[in-house]
Amino acid sequence: MTKILVIRFSSIGDIVLTSPVLRCIKEQLPNVELHVLTKKQFSDLYATSPHVDFVHEWGEENHLVLADLKVADFDYVIDLHKNLRTSKIKSALRKESFSFPKLNVQKWLYVNFKWNLMPGIHIVDRYFEAVKPLGVKNDEKGIDFRIKIDFISFSKRFPGQEKYIAVAIGAQFATKRMPAEKMVEVLADIPMPIVIVGGPGDREEADKIKKLLPNKNINNTCGGLSIHESAQVVKDAQLLITNDTGMMHIAAAFDLPIVSIWGNTTPELGMYPYRPQAPNSYSIHQVKNLKCRPCSKIGFAKCPKGHFKCMMDQDVAEIKAQIEKFLKG
Repeated sequence: MTKILVIRFSSIGDIVLTSPVLRCIKEQLPNVELHVLTKKQFSDLYATSPHVDFVHEWGEENHLVLADLKVADFDYVIDLHKNLRTSKIKSALRKESFSFPKLNVQKWLYVNFKWNLMPGIHIVDRYFEAVKPLGVKNDEKGIDFRIKIDFISFSKRFPGQEKYIAVAIGAQFATKRMPAEKMVEVLADIPMPIVIVGGPGDREEADKIKKLLPNKNINNTCGGLSIHESAQVVKDAQLLITNDTGMMHIAAAFDLPIVSIWGNTTPELGMYPYRPQAPNSYSIHQVKNLKCRPCSKIGFAKCPKGHFKCMMDQDVAEIKAQIEKFLKG
């Protein structure tokens, strides 16, 4: 029995993007017991994976967690987070470990000087560099996301909504979120009901969208569903409109088109929808040749320049044309 520990603490999107690595470890290496170490609040994202045998939660009484990891006596540690904390954990475990090229210098140069030295590959392919020494290769089958609950379909909860568009309006930082006034322009001509998904902090913005589109059939589920329930809503939709956020990566596991809208971040950072098996099933919409972009590899609470052109100058006509194209199949 070979015992392997994979470390990825956060966040939703990054964790979902580790799923191809977990699948390939389990399927390509014989007799493997696969453990994952993640933050407690994200453990549910791993709990349903058929490829993970044990999930260890980091967050409370971590000295006990570390003691359990030592007792587990792993053969290898795969670090898919790569920071000071994971370095300390690897040092304490004293096992052979491998990590991925995080490219912090390249990202810093890209954000601060707009020198794009990024390798032009998805972060998933960089994750696979960490397991290359074990002989594990990318199977190119894309994302795995298994929904935790048997969630009654949205159309049964709300009769008459057998077909609808899902919209993920959230993102951890405001500069990655399309403002309500701009999103309203995108949604105004959608020919079917709209279901907005997001966390509790997105509910006010979703209500604003509903208010600005009084004649549209819009259901605001923000804050009312778990991440797995929201995933089911997205899975059952005809199409997802989304910012650069965790739900975009979850949706990549399902069979629906994705229209992704990018603000201060850029796909060149390597975290666009991961669908190597269906590269034409998603679209990327961004304001190109904007000298201040990317202003951060993650985001800010507000636009550092004050104009927020990366969202306010989005080509709404282009986005709507892509939505229409996807809906026509």
